[in-house]
Amino acid sequence: MAFPVVDTEYLKEIDKARRNLRALIASKNCVPIMLRLAWHDAGTYDVGTKTGGPNGSIRNEEEYTHGSNNGLKIAIDFCGTMADLHKLLSKSLAQGNKFVCLFCKNGRYCRLKMIQLAGVVAVEVTGGPTIDFVPGRKDSNICPKEGRLPDAKKGARHLRDVFYQMGLSDKDIVALSGGHTLGRANPERSGFDGPWTNEPLKFDNSYFVELLKGESEGLLKLPTDNALLDDPEFCQYVEHYAKLGHLCTGRSVRILPRAYPENLLEITRLRFNQYLSRVWAIFYLTRMIFNIFPLISDIWRDEDAFFRDYAGSHKKLSELGFTPTSSRSKPIVKDSTILAQGAVGVAVASAVVILSYFYEVRKRMK
Repeated sequence: MAFPVVDTEYLKEIDKARRNLRALIASKNCVPIMLRLAWHDAGTYDVGTKTGGPNGSIRNEEEYTHGSNNGLKIAIDFCGTMADLHKLLSKSLAQGNKFVCLFCKNGRYCRLKMIQLAGVVAVEVTGGPTIDFVPGRKDSNICPKEGRLPDAKKGARHLRDVFYQMGLSDKDIVALSGGHTLGRANPERSGFDGPWTNEPLKFDNSYFVELLKGESEGLLKLPTDNALLDDPEFCQYVEHYAKLGHLCTGRSVRILPRAYPENLLEITRLRFNQYLSRVWAIFYLTRMIFNIFPLISDIWRDEDAFFRDYAGSHKKLSELGFTPTSSRSKPIVKDSTILAQGAVGVAVASAVVILSYFYEVRKRMK
């Protein structure tokens, strides 16, 4: 497959499409259904036969009328409208008014790239991770047979059968399940009713937190959700992602008091004891820093874990059957790295200030 040369003009048009998708999603309040459309378009991939997947075939009536795709025609029409607005994403040929998609090399406006881009934007605008989007997928009118998508009424073995068929892993299964933090089930579409979380328009780890809480009034737990707890391999990821977090809740509340108060108390005592040397002050300050820093690093790592894994799994899902020549993405400095470096800087600066203070106190005592 020939890949287009992505020039500055094209990249500007992609950015414009992203902005317009954000505006559309906000005005239509359609975040969950856009994400569901992207998932269902991609989730039909069969790694064995190299069929299905994110090829835009879901725009055809034969596929969008599958039972598992109930209600998605609305989102398909939204994406079609957006594709028609961005004709600069297609190249006008000399033959009349025919447009040839830079990606698909055919005569249609490519709704496919809008479907997958809309899924990426839906996650981002609700506070989720930034997902690398690489253009170049080839669209198709060949629809897969019904039955390749997950059945919410079944358990762990079924989940593995479906996702392994796509070429995805246990970690991908759990990470992608976390996307249920957005939206709610509609009885007219799935036979189930209710949201999975208390804030169904916010992308965070609430799905896993609620899952570990057990049954909660007003919140939905599907058989496939409970399967993530019943299976040990799945459950380890659920527990890890549920730790995403808050410095003032759970484990942090129990550990932080032990991390520094007694050390600060010891340092305070130094003010009243002129015979203790500054070596002891340095010892206690070092102890304090090394008690606190691993905790903070661990919390940040857990906070990054779900977003990082979800972004990776979503990208894999959106590129099933498609091998881009390059990601065309810029290196990203992780927020956790910046925060960790900042914490070290603050700790060192604090140590210097405190030591200077004790030095002045000692000097005056003499």
